[in-house]
Amino acid sequence: MRDGQAVVPGMAPVSVWRDLLVLCKWRVVAVMLVCVLVGMLLAVPLPPLDTVVLGLMGIGLSAAGAAAINHVVDRKLDARMGRTARRPLASGRLSTPLALGWALSLCVVGVGVLAIAVNDLTAWLTLASLVGYALVYTVFLKRATPQNIVIGGVAGAAPPLLGWTAVTGTMAPEPLLLVLIIFAWTPPHFWALAIYKRDEYAEAGIPMLPVTHGLDFARLQVWLYGWLTVAATLLPFVIGMSGWWYLCCILLLNIRFMHWNLRVWRGRDEQVPLQAFWFSIRYLLGVFLALLSDHYLSLVLTLWA
Repeated sequence: MRDGQAVVPGMAPVSVWRDLLVLCKWRVVAVMLVCVLVGMLLAVPLPPLDTVVLGLMGIGLSAAGAAAINHVVDRKLDARMGRTARRPLASGRLSTPLALGWALSLCVVGVGVLAIAVNDLTAWLTLASLVGYALVYTVFLKRATPQNIVIGGVAGAAPPLLGWTAVTGTMAPEPLLLVLIIFAWTPPHFWALAIYKRDEYAEAGIPMLPVTHGLDFARLQVWLYGWLTVAATLLPFVIGMSGWWYLCCILLLNIRFMHWNLRVWRGRDEQVPLQAFWFSIRYLLGVFLALLSDHYLSLVLTLWA
């Protein structure tokens, strides 16, 4: 859409394609695909290259489609918030029918690739995650309860499970533990941002925890859920899924993670919640990198022995 007019069908200009890619939240999808890849590599030492490529493609397209649906559903809400007002739909640069068609096409192609070229289990789980995020969370939970992030976090925690099932075709306790780690990590990660952006959420009428229960309570929840995340990240070592290298790495990561959560809890600096939010993304990537490096280190030591 330009100056309130819908984009004319036909060859789209570069700016339109750029806006369509923005709808996909490709940075978020990229982080998610790293978690998918870790799930694949933890499932089998050397997964088939075609399964890896097609699995990442199908899951990535589905996630991009779900993100685009999120833009469509939240377009009016985004227009009321400073950090989202410049998004393609909120600012009127794209028409809603074009964005919705783009989103549904991505979802159909993504799930189709998984069903045809990977396996049915991964296709169904991906579809369930897509529906959980794009519809259940975005349409209902986000506007209904301050526990929206906790309840809706299940859908966002699925990537390592999807990676595991993509190369094995089966469920197992190990990928469910990886899901638990992301599930526990999501509240302190997002509530830190919600604390920083609380005024915008309040103005938009979104019942985020800092808005409904106050800053002190929200900061405390970041601190407590941080410890829950620490406990979840120790479980791979406890059950023998990972070894001493992982334990050393995760202890260092958790010390830094809880340092930021402690600063959020104390509430002495308005910028700290945003800094904690960005660090938590690096933290999660560090957790999965530690799992992956420990996995291959143990394989090398086993072959060497």
